[in-house]
Amino acid sequence: MPHTIERATTHCRTGQPGAGGGTPPYGPHPPRRWPQPALPPAPVRRPVPCREEDPELWFAESPTVLEQAKALCTTCPLRDACLAGALDRGEPWGVWGGEIFDRGVVIARKRPRGRPRKVTAA
Repeated sequence: MPHTIERATTHCRTGQPGAGGGTPPYGPHPPRRWPQPALPPAPVRRPVPCREEDPELWFAESPTVLEQAKALCTTCPLRDACLAGALDRGEPWGVWGGEIFDRGVVIARKRPRGRPRKVTAA
């Protein structure tokens, strides 16, 4: 003869028939409020110069304007990440992470337009 398991036909708290639902005879429970853990203070966001200033500064043709953009980058909290990202992407030009890119290469300073450099014969 097989063994069968009898299921309870009454609700364990109320003694009422059925598996649940209904209100206990002693009234509804208020919602339980668990203590919330203290959250750490939100980090203070410092302004990023390229988002605060005119974006044209970082893509100007004038060497003096590009030097201004480089100077603004010195205080940026994202400078290292910006430079690393620009190198990874191979940015073709502009100021990224405080460095000037020209044709995908970091250059020390941008030369003004005019005569090309004299090439010395070796």
